[in-house]
Amino acid sequence: METEVDKERRQLLHSRLRASNTAASPILRELRGTPGEREVPLHVWALDEGGDLAGGLVGHTWAGWLHIASLWVDERHRGAGLGSHLLSTAEHLATHDRACRSARLETWDFQAPDFYRRLGYEVVCVIPDYPPGITEYTLTKRIG
Repeated sequence: METEVDKERRQLLHSRLRASNTAASPILRELRGTPGEREVPLHVWALDEGGDLAGGLVGHTWAGWLHIASLWVDERHRGAGLGSHLLSTAEHLATHDRACRSARLETWDFQAPDFYRRLGYEVVCVIPDYPPGITEYTLTKRIG
């Protein structure tokens, strides 16, 4: 056994796992060679009048899904609808430009689960104590 970080082995492992998964799943086999097969980054940025970052959303699309990895709004711009606008812009791009039908994201109990619920997201998974003392939520939404 070895424990060093090895980018080449990581890539080899990822490639072999993908091949095994594709062989085992007819659904993943059908994705091969289609635009939905690749993870494609999706970023939305909001700049203030001075050109500074007011908020942003970082995610990617894959297999008809939008996965939102990060959504942040500067404290000075919160409560004005910027977070909702960032999210709706990403959903629009995902549905109209990339044929996505669903979105998913993770958030912690002290972050924004109620914000996402108000925008139509539903909790599909709750992981208590991840990390200790915090609850993580996975939420999804039909967008297309």
